Amino acid sequence: MSDSSEEQITTRLLELENDGQAERRVRLTAGLTGERYLSLIHDPDSGRTYVFKHGVDDTQGAEIPPDAEFEEYPTVEAAQVAFEVALTESSQAGEVVEEDSTDDVGDFESSGAEIRDLYADVDEDTLTQDDVISEEDA
Repeated sequence: MSDSSEEQITTRLLELENDGQAERRVRLTAGLTGERYLSLIHDPDSGRTYVFKHGVDDTQGAEIPPDAEFEEYPTVEAAQVAFEVALTESSQAGEVVEEDSTDDVGDFESSGAEIRDLYADVDEDTLTQDDVISEEDA
């Protein structure tokens, strides 16, 4: 198996994170540079474990965030220790906004129709009511 490029690994880590597969994910604020995220990710396909730090992707997946960086670790335990060290440093710098953050992960709201209940097609929304059916029932 050939080694992946840095760009391929970064793309894979973003995919795993957007699929909700980060073991830990912390939202950070980085002052003038905006929000950043620190994640602990184990890639089930390669068996490799990473500590991944990146900004928000404003291009909706068209480009990799320019400030994305990762470190690969030989074991899950080593990656967990490195993640905790990075988290402690960020916490001491006052950058931690939210631990176990799911902000900006994937696009859950646009993944399909919103289903409110068993009879979601029968509601007061005029856009979902059919006048022809309503008149036949009357």
